[in-house]
Amino acid sequence: MSGLAAAGAGAVALTGGAAAAEGQAGAGLVSNGKAREYYMLRKYELRSGPQGKLTDTYVEQALIPALNKLGITPVGAFRLTYGPETPALYLLMPSTNLETLVTVDLKLQQDATFMKAAEPFWAAPAIAPAFVREESSLHAAFEGFPKLVVPGTTATKGKRIFHMRTYESPSQAAHVRKVEMFHSGEFDIFARAGCKSVFYGDTLIGPRTPALTYMLTFTDLNELTEGWAKFSADPEWKKLASSPRFSYESIVSNISNLVLTPTTYSQI
Repeated sequence: MSGLAAAGAGAVALTGGAAAAEGQAGAGLVSNGKAREYYMLRKYELRSGPQGKLTDTYVEQALIPALNKLGITPVGAFRLTYGPETPALYLLMPSTNLETLVTVDLKLQQDATFMKAAEPFWAAPAIAPAFVREESSLHAAFEGFPKLVVPGTTATKGKRIFHMRTYESPSQAAHVRKVEMFHSGEFDIFARAGCKSVFYGDTLIGPRTPALTYMLTFTDLNELTEGWAKFSADPEWKKLASSPRFSYESIVSNISNLVLTPTTYSQI
């Protein structure tokens, strides 16, 4: 069993025991009668050269079709444009079923069609590996933003970039207050500023917790810069940020920023 699979029961407990309460294995969180999603974020650290092509072929022709068959859809596939450790490919996999996500690699092995298409990637020799390292993390959608939103430009393959940010907190109490801060007005402030939200996730399993990760989308870097300037200048943001309860120094210890560009086969 994979590490995420083994941690599945713990993740359910962390999210309020919703599955146990409903008596259904893999049942998801519920917010105001609506199912909240879980997200698996996966990063493939690559090397320049043939690894990129091999990984693209695998994800586009084998992995995404198999994930969609399991009900994991839409799947986002993004290249790291600005951030550490390039080249890298990031995948965003949503599902309302926790069990599906934490056992996804086991389920894929049972799909003969997938295994045949995945063989060049899965069976790459040690002297010519398909990737340097793979990292995965598991997240639960915020109560106030229970499902990811696919940009309208995705269907037309329009120009778009994604800004993915992770906030680490110095304690669980501080982390809870940072999540609360988003629910106290930040969603609306982002919307007014033209920063289009894609998802917000509370990290259940990951390398640097307590933490949260969220994603915004823009047409290009100019719109990203303008959107953040409008956000920072919004009177409601200034009021929220000046609250002693949400003092930045007390609730956020580190922020990571990644700018991602969707692949041609990304479903987000």
